[in-house]
Amino acid sequence: MTNPIPGLPLVESPLFSSLKAEQGFTPEEERIASELHEKGFAVLDFPDVDINARIDRIKAALGPKYGIHFADPESDKTTGERRIQDAWKFDADVQAIAANETILDLLSKLWGRRAFPFQTLNFPVGTQQDAHSDSVHFSSLPERFMCGVWLAMEDVGPDAGPLFYYPGSHRWPIMTNGLIGRRGYGKHLGSAQDPYASAWNAMIEAHGAHANTFQARKGQALIWCANLLHGGSRQNDSRLTRWSQVTHYYFEDCIYYTPAFSDESIGRLQLRNLVSVEDGVLRANSYLGEPVQDPKSKLQFPSSLLRRLVRHLR
Repeated sequence: MTNPIPGLPLVESPLFSSLKAEQGFTPEEERIASELHEKGFAVLDFPDVDINARIDRIKAALGPKYGIHFADPESDKTTGERRIQDAWKFDADVQAIAANETILDLLSKLWGRRAFPFQTLNFPVGTQQDAHSDSVHFSSLPERFMCGVWLAMEDVGPDAGPLFYYPGSHRWPIMTNGLIGRRGYGKHLGSAQDPYASAWNAMIEAHGAHANTFQARKGQALIWCANLLHGGSRQNDSRLTRWSQVTHYYFEDCIYYTPAFSDESIGRLQLRNLVSVEDGVLRANSYLGEPVQDPKSKLQFPSSLLRRLVRHLR
């Protein structure tokens, strides 16, 4: 069966059950694909025989940068920096995890377009972040061609602020400024996700949804879909660490933009100019193979492309 809806990721397609048999999935790949389709996330052991050594080197290299007294078991680990963004630019192990070939091949197969990593975040403790969807931070046209992979760099217990998520919430409407009744293009926000919190909370209440926590083992990874609601649980014991790495991925031949600062309905998008963590090479915005130019964030499309975008957004 030829996929008649290539503008949706395979794992999020309503035709998934019909299409999956033709993908040549291994049993493990089919399990991961089916869980992503049904629940919006899937857990696997990170496919790197050197992962423990990489984790040890990352902790040693990044530890001094957080301003936390890791050597003192009684010290408060939550008082320093909570994350380092894009450490892949100077740390080869962070880059190797983000650009793991097996993960890239798997994501490409599951989403139906070639994946590339564009951002890394390294954490020594949990974020304690409220429930949110990455779709307001990172989105694409066509929609949903973004995902995240969270790697546990140590065992995570209930008091260390484990990751939490709402299974099945990836199927809920993607929150846009048009949906919640605000304009975003050219605006400034202290937190890009704050304007959407009441809408997400209303969806949780309406669905009677309950959060699950991921008390991970060291070396386990969680893949999640772009619109899955997730966050960081409250850290009950400030002496604990929760080392982890998040890598965000986009997929080729898409437009990449930030919805919190965009107004899609009138074609005003805050485009992202991205390089791949794999090779540091620019991954240009494109739509159906046609490049999209964004001079100084003033969106200018070829007229033929603009007409197609307007039709897509209706």
